[in-house]
Amino acid sequence: MPLSISVRPSDSGVVETPLLAIVLPRSRELAPGMDSLDRAVGGAISLALSTGDFRGGRDELLQLSGYEGGPRRILLVGMGDGVGNRAAIRRAASLAARQGGKLGVGALALLIPSAGAELAEDAAAGLCMGAWAYDDLKTPPPADERRAPLTSAVILSADVDVAASAAARGQAIGAGQALARRLQMMPGNMCTPQFLAATAREMGERHGMKVNVLGRAEMEREKMGSFLSVAQGTAEEPQLITVEYNGGAEGTNPIVLVGKGLCFDTGGISIKPAQNMEYMKFDMSGAAGVLGAIEAIARLGLGINVVGIVGATTNMPSGTAVKPGDVVRASSGKTIEVINTDAEGRLVLADLLVYASRFEPAVVLDAATLTGACVIALGHTATGIFGTDDALVEEVLAAGRSVGEPGWRLPLWDDYRDLIKSDVADVKNTGGRAAGSVTAALFLKEFIGDYPWIHMDIAGTAYSENDMVAIPRGPTGNPVATFVEFVRGRVG
Repeated sequence: MPLSISVRPSDSGVVETPLLAIVLPRSRELAPGMDSLDRAVGGAISLALSTGDFRGGRDELLQLSGYEGGPRRILLVGMGDGVGNRAAIRRAASLAARQGGKLGVGALALLIPSAGAELAEDAAAGLCMGAWAYDDLKTPPPADERRAPLTSAVILSADVDVAASAAARGQAIGAGQALARRLQMMPGNMCTPQFLAATAREMGERHGMKVNVLGRAEMEREKMGSFLSVAQGTAEEPQLITVEYNGGAEGTNPIVLVGKGLCFDTGGISIKPAQNMEYMKFDMSGAAGVLGAIEAIARLGLGINVVGIVGATTNMPSGTAVKPGDVVRASSGKTIEVINTDAEGRLVLADLLVYASRFEPAVVLDAATLTGACVIALGHTATGIFGTDDALVEEVLAAGRSVGEPGWRLPLWDDYRDLIKSDVADVKNTGGRAAGSVTAALFLKEFIGDYPWIHMDIAGTAYSENDMVAIPRGPTGNPVATFVEFVRGRVG
């Protein structure tokens, strides 16, 4: 159930709520404007600060309970040194909502004394992140063991009008992230290429967007031999999905967002180890990010043209699957020697990047869980960012930093190009273990058109196998927020 978010004045007296979450920076002093609330709870907040029981460190929590005539519980949430930092506010709000869900309070109020009203956007987006859950396939526990899910939240602000408008934007972004995370979390037998296509069509109907889907036969006519080589071993019908959001002036060159949509990746003939292979349902996270971003952009009503392109299939071993050593031809005409069938995402993206040229894009951003090498390089904190235009790279990095999805630039130098030279074709699909994320990006560069381009390797940031404190293990929704922030920066 979506989280309902409203805004109320922060100076309306002591708030009666099952849980009042107060986000505080690192400090031993009571924040301005909290005197009356502190008195109402017998000075418990100032005492916790002065004694060091709560110091405001990032992700620090302290629950105070047992008050009458006001909040039944108070949850102090630390944001570290991030006063006014949008990403820190999103994280703290997410953690507050997650704790509210664990407590089963059903509703909470959020107060961030150090934040201006416009930062209610980030508070709302964070609340949506923390409140999200995927329980679709679980049998509910017995009635007497159930905890109420968090269904409503109130943001307290001194400027209700500004905060309400900002919170509405945050909810739109939260809805896009929720869509992406749900698609990511669904098992591979349910989130199929056809399901992604159906999701795109449903979005198109709701928001009045043009949606087009190419199947195997249509892609054969387009001579997309690279994409189709990945799909030739699966019974699932591959889908090339485009969603066109036209919020800008007619004829204005769109921003094109491209997403890898491997609904399940076994590795094909170069099969993966069995351990943890179930996480390969997340190999469609780039596609989920594109669809989630388009959902948020449409809800925001941004005055700009955006096209989302998703390439969806599954990578399966079978008697018809592509083999190591096979040579395939992309729609650009370039030939590719397939060295490793588990380097399949770049084969899908190759034809998508060629296809993107027909939209005459102002810029193309692609996102893909592309390489394990990027996880080795950057772990699960930063997205790998590749591009040849310094200003564009910094634009994407700045967008990610501001919304808590940091990236790090990796080289895209021609010095590495020899690693993907083939003896029998124009290029081969992997250069081996050395610089694996770099050679994957260089492979993609072979297929871009005459447009500015950024590649985002989200292999380490799209999902996590461990609890992430502010959100549970599983899908993160990355890079929805980065996409939306980048697009917003281009409006007007």
